[in-house]
Amino acid sequence: MPAMVHKTQSRLTSQGQVSVPAAVRRLLQLTPGSVLVWTADGERVTVERARQHSTAEVHQALFEGQAPAAPAVATDEGIRRYMRRRHAGR
Repeated sequence: MPAMVHKTQSRLTSQGQVSVPAAVRRLLQLTPGSVLVWTADGERVTVERARQHSTAEVHQALFEGQAPAAPAVATDEGIRRYMRRRHAGR
């Protein structure tokens, strides 16, 4: 079944700003501060919510070829053990 097509309009201000219609905000689950990606292909422009990247993807982009650090769960558990030892007997 093809996706349903919705058309809506918004107006460009003199400062180049556009209001995102409520139906589009709901569809894309946009909240204040959300980042939008605009893609131009000839006369057609598409707008989509920017993709959120996992910490593993960010690590791969920054430290290509290096092994990822311990998962956050392991780090959290290490902090808990340290705090228990440090504050034991108080």
